[in-house]
Amino acid sequence: MRVVVALLLMAGTSAADDWPRFRGPNGSGVSDTSGLPVEFGPGKNLLWKTAVPFGHSSPIVAGDRIFLTAAEGEKLITICLDRSTGRVQWRREVVRPRAAAIYKMNDPASPSPVSDGKNVYAFFPDLGLISFGPDGNERWRLPLGPFKTFYGLAGSPVLAGDTVLMLCDTRTNAFLVAVDAATGEVRWRVERKEIRSEGYTSPVIYEAEGQPAQVLVLGANRIDSYALTTGERIWWLGGLSFFPVGSPVLAKGMVIVSTFGADDPMGPTFDQMLQKYDSNHDGRLTREELKSDAEMHDMFGAMDLNGDGFIDRSEMDEMAKGVTDNYGLTAVKLGGRGDLTNTAVAWRNKKNWPNIPSALVYKDVLYLVKTGGIIASLNPATGEVYKVGRAKEALDEYYSSPVAADDKVFLANEPGKVTVLKAGPQWEVLAVNDLGEECYATPAIAGGRIFIRTRNALYSFGNK
Repeated sequence: MRVVVALLLMAGTSAADDWPRFRGPNGSGVSDTSGLPVEFGPGKNLLWKTAVPFGHSSPIVAGDRIFLTAAEGEKLITICLDRSTGRVQWRREVVRPRAAAIYKMNDPASPSPVSDGKNVYAFFPDLGLISFGPDGNERWRLPLGPFKTFYGLAGSPVLAGDTVLMLCDTRTNAFLVAVDAATGEVRWRVERKEIRSEGYTSPVIYEAEGQPAQVLVLGANRIDSYALTTGERIWWLGGLSFFPVGSPVLAKGMVIVSTFGADDPMGPTFDQMLQKYDSNHDGRLTREELKSDAEMHDMFGAMDLNGDGFIDRSEMDEMAKGVTDNYGLTAVKLGGRGDLTNTAVAWRNKKNWPNIPSALVYKDVLYLVKTGGIIASLNPATGEVYKVGRAKEALDEYYSSPVAADDKVFLANEPGKVTVLKAGPQWEVLAVNDLGEECYATPAIAGGRIFIRTRNALYSFGNK
């Protein structure tokens, strides 16, 4: 065993030095690497830069390779790059069999791939799951969908041992599927009939000593735990709000989730909308009737829950309930069975914390970042707030999730400004680095480097 480890270290490709899925090892957002730069950009501490096609998916690092996905027209693209140089090793294109209509802020390549160090597994909502080998040859594909969503799917596949897991939470026919990584054959599939709306999260794996591994899933209005080997549902907790985007994070015997909402209904009431827009006075609203309000017109599909072309009172009531249920941060004690809705909540912090970026737990501190450059640190054991402040030079929107290593936390906003924090309950801003290009992807950290994808490029930064 020592010989194997030594050889891997000599090659610079040890598994501990990888970032094999969205948000790295088990979706934690944490690496144990060191020597990361505080200041970097196109002219500082740049090791290499490679042009890549656009996609919202995040890069992953496995062995001596980096994988990412993209989309160009009808082509769904998987790319393999050399980790040391950024040179493209191979690029594979698949023509998508369909083109689902999705919200303009999403794209056909939002889910990030996952790798076992040799093979790569990618999910495209317009195709399904597909796997490529080390040489880029297709190993198998599993068609999935079509899916009924407004925003589109964004959750990423997860690899647990020799099983690929894919969560597809949609308005109808939501499911979690487990696939044999070698063959692409379905091992089990669980229909998630309790789901009330679409969701965009990725699962995490929970393994307690002496117990079978569990797949923890945050969906619209609930958290569920499934046995990894069989798909049996072990426990669940309901009463959460709609539209979860940020994925769950583990913290010392708990799983912590963040969901979107508010105590009072958000936006105008249905009666106010009828009074303003219902031109034919039939008690319903059509997309055409909302054309004078650009935002309402764009968001029509989000409110038309049953997809019949009308927004009625029952749908607006459902939407209102969905965002006023238990929202904000919820910490759930692990280890139970059955319905834990009323018994397993360790703490709640009912505030409109970030919904899109996932939470980060690093060295016993919980970090959150949201639009406006608002950064918060909390005690993950109790929910106590340590500090709330701003990255004053990096405001705007945040779609990327925070990541951490080397006593630093990295936060990338949409315009491409990356804030570096000195980690700790009373965190400090060390630097704000401007990449000068939009950034939606979550950075990857491995081997003393940070890899950041912008609209048109993938960067590798490290101390020179």
